[in-house]
Amino acid sequence: MFHKVKNVFALPDLRLSVQFAEGVTKIYDVKPLLKRIPAFGVFLKEPERFEDVQVDNGGYGVIWNDDLDLSCDELWEHGAKAETPFDGLMAFGDATELWGLNESTLRKAVKYGKLIQGVDVCKFGKQWIVSTLAMKREYGESGKAGSRK
Repeated sequence: MFHKVKNVFALPDLRLSVQFAEGVTKIYDVKPLLKRIPAFGVFLKEPERFEDVQVDNGGYGVIWNDDLDLSCDELWEHGAKAETPFDGLMAFGDATELWGLNESTLRKAVKYGKLIQGVDVCKFGKQWIVSTLAMKREYGESGKAGSRK
């Protein structure tokens, strides 16, 4: 199943905070990889390099350089779910991709009261945010959450 990575932040003690498109945040501990995968040992020799982590193009994982990366599947399966105030929230673009809808469908749903502003959706600047619960209520389980493009 493809869980698109939206953001990643280096945390103390060789941990990553990984935000996924589904509105879920997980904490991934890199330390167990130090023994299994020698390339990760660079973080013990040069700890400052750990903070260079970034999301891979397309959200398929995280990377530090051409030789060092982690897949979205690894991060999702072995990360511990973290409770944040942003859980269950996603951008309209992510919601339309996961549910296979057009963004105009969601804008019309707001206009006609199917998705309620301030309850189901909120606009920050030019960006609309929708709750996962509202999407599931109105459109069922996401149809494309498990597919790669």
